Formats: sequence, C-alpha cells, structure tokens
Amino acid sequence: MRLTKHGHACVRLDADGGSLVIDPGTYSPDVDLDGVGDLLVTHEHADHVDPAVVVPAVRSGTRVHAPAGVVDWLRDEHDVEAHRVAPGDSLVVAGLDVRVVGGDHAEIYDGLPGCANVGYLVHGLYHPGDALHVPADAVETLLVPVCAPWLKLAEALDFVRAVRPERAFPIHDAMLSEVGLANVDGWLERKGSTDYRRLAAGAPTDL
Repeated sequence: MRLTKHGHACVRLDADGGSLVIDPGTYSPDVDLDGVGDLLVTHEHADHVDPAVVVPAVRSGTRVHAPAGVVDWLRDEHDVEAHRVAPGDSLVVAGLDVRVVGGDHAEIYDGLPGCANVGYLVHGLYHPGDALHVPADAVETLLVPVCAPWLKLAEALDFVRAVRPERAFPIHDAMLSEVGLANVDGWLERKGSTDYRRLAAGAPTDL
C-alpha cells in the first residue's frame, strides 16, 4: 500500500485493488483524484470535505462513504448520493478492509461542535478525523492530528502512546507555521514512543 499526503488532513492510499482518498477538504487543494474510486469522509467540516472536490467526483462515478450528516448534506444541498457509515461498520474499499470507529467530534468549547466524527482503520492505517478515539485494533500506521482548536500537544502525545503504532505521521497541520511544525515534530520524535516523521506533501510513501 502506498500513502500520499495532500495537505492538512487529506491522504491518498493506492493499493493493488484500487485507490481511495480520505478527507479531501478545503485546505487540501492539490489532492489528486485520478483513478480514485472511493472517498472516505470523517465528518462535516469544510477542511475535511470540500464540495468543490467531492460533488464533481461523485457525479463522475466516485463513491463517497461518510457519516449520516455528511450524506444528508450532500443529498439535500448538492443533489448527490453517498453511502452512510457509522462506528462498527466494516466495508471493503479499493480492495482493502476498512473498519469504521469513533463516533463524536472532539469538543472545542461548551459542547461544540457536537457533530459526528468517524475514524477509518484501513489495512493497518488509522485516520481518526477530528477526535482522539483509541481503537481496539492494532495500528501499524497512525495519522496523528497535531494542531486544532480542540487539541493540545500533550493530548497528541498521549494519543500516540495509547495507540502504540509502529509509525506515526502528522496530519491536521495546516494551521501551523514552519516554526510550529518543527516544534511539534521535535516533541513527537522525542516523546511519542514510535517512529515519527513528517511527510512531504505529494510525495508517496510505501507502507
């Protein structure tokens, strides 16, 4: 399986059975959908699902898998259909086994945003979306959020240690400057208790 990060929380996975993209949002304008048969969406926020990307893809035959709120929004606001997923579901996408976990977006303040958020376990790789849900399954590759209104660095470190992956790559990092990225990288390299490194946008990595 080959992993390519396309900015912020968006990644592409290429396998023998096809290709999929997770969270093509507004902070990931250079996402490559060529040959992609399926999109997985963790939740409804624009930095994870950009209608300018998703709607034309669906109309061209790409399948979307997302929580109920995203499915309803795509149908009601954009007249396109998507497949509803919820925690506990299992599916096969691009020839890869996918498990849906999680359930709720991490709280920012006063119970907000209060929306659904699912994570995806794809053949040993875990994308948690906007939450720090620790799955019961073993994780080989963790995509760890490193900067968000709902997150602090200590929580990201605790999350990596709780998941105990073989390797971790940062996502959800568009709000950080190069100075901030270097700071976060240093902490996760020293204290994450795993093989951690930052991926260059658009550069494929074999897993």
